[in-house]
Amino acid sequence: MVRQGASGQELVLGRRRRERDGVTWSLPKGTPDSDETIEQTALREVEEETGLQVRIVAPVGPIEYWFVLSGTRIHKTVHYYLMEPVGGDLGLHDHEFDEVRWIAREEAPTIMTFPTEREVVERAWSLADEA
Repeated sequence: MVRQGASGQELVLGRRRRERDGVTWSLPKGTPDSDETIEQTALREVEEETGLQVRIVAPVGPIEYWFVLSGTRIHKTVHYYLMEPVGGDLGLHDHEFDEVRWIAREEAPTIMTFPTEREVVERAWSLADEA
């Protein structure tokens, strides 16, 4: 999710403290409910995890990765979208993140934890620059 802030372009990131990898800064993401499209999932998860209501501007593309949960290896595909806020408030974010805030475009790559998400953000900025 991106916007034009007072001092330039910004995106929303969330911070969470996790036992296995300490503090992470990442993009919102989640699991679809049984009857949702991937777009509906993205809109719902962003609102739940950031407190912001958004609209989809363009698809950015998926990433795939593996993780282990309770001893089981799980494959996950996450579909990302370029989004812009249309309402809501960061103070309404759920428990998934300890903190959610707008981060300057130049600062984001320096604090984002996951290289695959940094690549997603670069693709999103390219789309935003074309819009």
